[in-house]
Amino acid sequence: MKHTAIYLALAFAVGGAMSSVAQDALVAAAHASQAESTAPASQADFSPDAKAVVAVVEQFGIALARADFKAVQSLLDADVLILESGGAERSRDEYMAMHAISDAQFLNGAHSQLTQRRTRVDGDLAWVGSESELHASKDGKPLTLLSTETMVLKRTGAEWRIVHIHWSSRPKR
Repeated sequence: MKHTAIYLALAFAVGGAMSSVAQDALVAAAHASQAESTAPASQADFSPDAKAVVAVVEQFGIALARADFKAVQSLLDADVLILESGGAERSRDEYMAMHAISDAQFLNGAHSQLTQRRTRVDGDLAWVGSESELHASKDGKPLTLLSTETMVLKRTGAEWRIVHIHWSSRPKR
């Protein structure tokens, strides 16, 4: 399935068409869309809270890949901090105005395979760490990136919102 792209490395690899933050977000979306079919078996052992947190991460990735910006926005806390390749988006509004669109566009030509995922829940805070391979092409040649994503979520009432994202990737050798 298609995914979010991350990283300055990908920006250069794809010819600089996207910002690194946009690419990282795309990698994240790809991971989320692949989670059910390729996630490690240990994911089935998550607690109910952990499953709810992972579901939000997956929903974010799927929504971004589908360019469903209303859903993307609804899953992000207003004060979300998104870090990638030395850059930062310091709010939901900043991300939505600057990189969400290019992230979604990149997903049209990318495929991500989730390879590992871990999660921890402690009260009203949780984190999800994901590793994946992102498959794309540049100038008709295949390009594979190894990517990592960390999302921190906070429970507000009965809902979880993403309060922090960190994306990173590098070309696979």
